[in-house]
Amino acid sequence: ERGPLCLPTAVWRVNDHVLIHGSNGSKMMKSLAQGTPACLAITHLDGLVMARSAFSHSMNFRSVVVHGAFETVPDDDKEEVMHRLMDHLATGRRHEARPPDRNELAATTVLRMPLFEAAAKIRAWGPKDKDEDLALPVWAGVLPFTQTHLAPQAEPGHGGITPDYVRDWAPR
Repeated sequence: ERGPLCLPTAVWRVNDHVLIHGSNGSKMMKSLAQGTPACLAITHLDGLVMARSAFSHSMNFRSVVVHGAFETVPDDDKEEVMHRLMDHLATGRRHEARPPDRNELAATTVLRMPLFEAAAKIRAWGPKDKDEDLALPVWAGVLPFTQTHLAPQAEPGHGGITPDYVRDWAPR
């Protein structure tokens, strides 16, 4: 039953550390808190690269991989780094949302990994076909992706004031 774990999670940076958080009951968080060697990978897909041969298809992307071991953020620092997560999501959000209470903080593990060993990789070009494939009558190029902000969707019954970052979220 032991083996690598890979779960999607929010990641944010504070100084020279990347941070993650999760339930104290999480198998992954318990293992990482003990200093288990870990690899954190973040990838943003920018497009599909369509080549003339099946072998030469690829993807355009931006990625970073961090290797190391996580350590537990001390309880005295936990609330501040959670505020930093709120500001990472939306500047000023920490001043609007109810802060975590004592029980919520106690139920949450926050881990940090120093940025000692990290690598970034970017691919941002078209297909690299073999010379003999260039004359093939096959469409080749890039099918780009984009990530856009859509209109905010307020929770039913929301009675609060809409903050600027929500109003400015989607292009008009």
